[in-house]
Amino acid sequence: MGRTSEAVAEGVSIASAAARLTVRNHILVETISAGAAFDRDRLAGFARDTILALAEEQERAAQRMRDLRRGAWGKFSTSSGTHDYRERDMRNLRRRRKQYEGVAKELRAWADDPERVYQLVDTAREAAWGDVEANLQRRLKVEGMTPDADPDYERMRKARMDALRMVDLARLAAHTQRRRQSAEAAES
Repeated sequence: MGRTSEAVAEGVSIASAAARLTVRNHILVETISAGAAFDRDRLAGFARDTILALAEEQERAAQRMRDLRRGAWGKFSTSSGTHDYRERDMRNLRRRRKQYEGVAKELRAWADDPERVYQLVDTAREAAWGDVEANLQRRLKVEGMTPDADPDYERMRKARMDALRMVDLARLAAHTQRRRQSAEAAES
């Protein structure tokens, strides 16, 4: 039983990381890219759905092991490949099915515990803020660089000026035009 419980714990840990990453990415896209307000309750629903989707994936894997086990029953010849199971693989397939079922059961229990779901949302939010902070620091470091602190200043100056003209000034012009159009629309 030790191997199964360890495998289940490891599977839950991997699923937890996957869920946290999914929720973090959702937060980044929705709140930062789309400009939506952070809503912990709505994100908890998304997090719960994410956990349940991972549980369903584990249940499908368990069913696949069950089907493979049925197919392996009574086959005593030599395997022709890695996924060509035989009678001697029955025990391993049963153990894997139990492991998948154990992970699915743990994930469903997690999804049914609002406190744990909110904890996932909070850790994903912290991870998202960590990403934002790292990106801001990187941009500030590059944009706040002085010529004497950057050994490649002269070599990269042309590229920075081109980027300023083609990207930043174009973006500023588009932003200014949108503000002007919004102001004109508000006046009419």
